Amino acid sequence: MKMFTFAASAAILSWASVAQAQETLTMWYHGAGNEVELKLINELITDFNGSQADWKVELQSFPQAAYNDSVVAGALAGNLPDILDVDGPNMPNWAWAGYMQPLKIDESKIEGFLPGTKGVWNGQLYSIGLWDAAVALVTRQSTLDELGLRTPTVDQPWTKDEFMAALDAAKASGKWEFPLDLGMAWTGEWYPYAFSPFLQSFGGDIVDRTTYKTAEGALNGEAAIAFGEWWQGLFTNGYAQATQDPADRDGGFAAGKYAFSWNGNWAALGALSAFPDTVFLPPPDFGAGPKIGGASWQFGVSATSKHPEGAAAFIEFALQDKYLAAFSNGIGLIPATASASEMVDNYKAGGPLAVYGEYSSKLALVRPVTPGYVVQAKVFEKALADIANGADVAATLDAAVDEINADIEKNGGYGH
Repeated sequence: MKMFTFAASAAILSWASVAQAQETLTMWYHGAGNEVELKLINELITDFNGSQADWKVELQSFPQAAYNDSVVAGALAGNLPDILDVDGPNMPNWAWAGYMQPLKIDESKIEGFLPGTKGVWNGQLYSIGLWDAAVALVTRQSTLDELGLRTPTVDQPWTKDEFMAALDAAKASGKWEFPLDLGMAWTGEWYPYAFSPFLQSFGGDIVDRTTYKTAEGALNGEAAIAFGEWWQGLFTNGYAQATQDPADRDGGFAAGKYAFSWNGNWAALGALSAFPDTVFLPPPDFGAGPKIGGASWQFGVSATSKHPEGAAAFIEFALQDKYLAAFSNGIGLIPATASASEMVDNYKAGGPLAVYGEYSSKLALVRPVTPGYVVQAKVFEKALADIANGADVAATLDAAVDEINADIEKNGGYGH
């Protein structure tokens, strides 16, 4: 009996010494208030902490609306955590501002990841995401049939003329309040994420990506003017509403108010629940190819971390397909790899949301990869909102270019 007691005590002491040897890594996350997401991230952390004896991750979560401000405040106060999560388009700004350091992981493990999940700045990997999101043109097969429209594909999307003919047919039928739901009730990042791909498909952009030193010609050139006039015409010609009740964004398609809805995969299961014949179509090709936005939340290492190797070890651990699949099953976003997608009923080949993975893989364009994006996004949002409400297209885009260029100059070109 004494021998058993001694052995048990030795085992307990050995376990305690291992636990004490684990160095603590702090992690900040944007998912406070989302019980499913927090449960998944805590399960991941528990698995990592139990998988090795060197590191112990401790989580602090923030509401998403306050997260970015918390990181900026933490950077100014010098108390950033070891591990950050970052919205993909914001990463270059945080890297440039000195909040983050390059992510040293085995990059062979992310070769098959969706392009939008990789956060690269100045030729170096800074962050990696476990999922991505995608937008599609949501409608019903019965609507396509009723209006006599062909079903577009990735290889043969609707042209601009076909898309406008579809909206005309829906409008002429008188069946819907508006042919198209663009989600105008949403503000902020929705504008550059959802609407700049239309501009890019016209051949313009928020900023000139060849140098990132000017928006001249990209946001106010011929292609951008054509986009702006088309955009304004959606509202002046009654295809879409410039001001929308949030309730209509959330439930308008299911209530039959819109023939088509421009919405993300996070809303797809709700649409299918309302109408089993819902289909998710690729974006139209306005001349320079069909495009959607790419890049969602990603993990990275803060510049002030005293244990970057431990933080990187946690991030590399999180890249396993089982976690990519778990997050997809839990929060509905697209798994970062094709192999993880096959573990998720919604996204596996033949699954109801599989097309979103195809769109993300083939059509996604990340938002401008520049520290100046955080300002450019706000300028772009205001310009599009003003144009939707009747402002002069050319003058508004010229003013947006001036504002973006002034910010770039003020910040010394943001390191480009």
